[in-house]
Amino acid sequence: MKRIIPEKTGVLNAPGYAEKPDAIAADRSFSTAVIRWQKQHGRHKLPWQNTRDAYRVWLSEIMLQQTQVAAVIPYYQRFLERFPDVGSLAAAPADEVMAHWSGLGYYSRARNLHRCAQRICAEYNGVFPADADLLVQLPGIGRSTAAAISAFAYGRRAAILDGNVKRVFCRNFGIDGYPGEKRIEDSLWRHAEALLPERDIEAYTQGLMDLGATLCTRNNPSCPACPMLPRCVAVATDRVKHLPVRKPKKAVPEKHAAMLVVIDRGQVLLEQRPESGIWGGLLSLPELAGPAAEARPAGKALPDMAISNAIARFGTVASCEALQSFTHGFTHFKLHISPFRISLAHRIDFVGEGSHVWYDGERLSRAPLPAPVKKLLLEIFNGTAQLKIAI
Repeated sequence: MKRIIPEKTGVLNAPGYAEKPDAIAADRSFSTAVIRWQKQHGRHKLPWQNTRDAYRVWLSEIMLQQTQVAAVIPYYQRFLERFPDVGSLAAAPADEVMAHWSGLGYYSRARNLHRCAQRICAEYNGVFPADADLLVQLPGIGRSTAAAISAFAYGRRAAILDGNVKRVFCRNFGIDGYPGEKRIEDSLWRHAEALLPERDIEAYTQGLMDLGATLCTRNNPSCPACPMLPRCVAVATDRVKHLPVRKPKKAVPEKHAAMLVVIDRGQVLLEQRPESGIWGGLLSLPELAGPAAEARPAGKALPDMAISNAIARFGTVASCEALQSFTHGFTHFKLHISPFRISLAHRIDFVGEGSHVWYDGERLSRAPLPAPVKKLLLEIFNGTAQLKIAI
């Protein structure tokens, strides 16, 4: 990127540029510039904007955590069609909530969303509190999310600090260090609190988000169009590419799992995953972990003994096919999945297996399944899954 030299006025005096970056003074020119820019050039037509409905604001803020706007919009719209208010969400079965969230990822958000709706109804008579200090005590609502709800729904002065805002602050004030480090994050929060305007809190809050999302992006930022250009320390010191400091890289762990696709009479055997861990609370395929996950069916008469033993309580194996393996990436690790399609010679009608269920294939498109599992099952039932080995 071609280096842009800001005006001399304001840069060296910008909060955070001095020798003591934590000595932050209230700078009204910063918020004024953000508000003016947002009203003229910011985003104004997103589905959750132009409303004081705390439920819609809250729902959008939870969905937007670690997820791009473009991915959120269709989920947000479908979610509202089924759960138009906090009461309908609180009263819904957990499985249905998870089904409407399926594919959006970070499923603890959906579980907390449901629990939060129930508490809002039970403790606040279905009305979200306006105070950010009360909001932050509810499931799934952190400090920044609580502030956004308070600001957008009630016009309260409260400071946000999501990933986009951290990037704007780090560049504008020349803050070195990884923002996830407590010392750096504490400094960013002090900036966020000190720079709050006395009025137009909604435009200011949205403006910070919009700057980070549309101009001050991590890659290829549009510095010439940015209202912070005259005061941006990162531009003045040619450090736009280096701020904010990236998280120290670590080797990405890799895990393996063999997923057992047991199909009988047009149904597939599913189990509900525990609420903690990946895909918590969703239905998924029974699986083998560890060394057995990489085992291939052996011989022509019987499948691998580990697979046979794993499904013995559900029936007797008639055939086993190894389907094409694939990899699914999570935030902190990669999961290599080896699916095995299994048909039964005899099915045992199990009793008391509360975590397992035979699920009709025709209902899979609406099931609360992880996205890669749903894709795999739909391919199998549609006859498009790739066979790796037949025995």
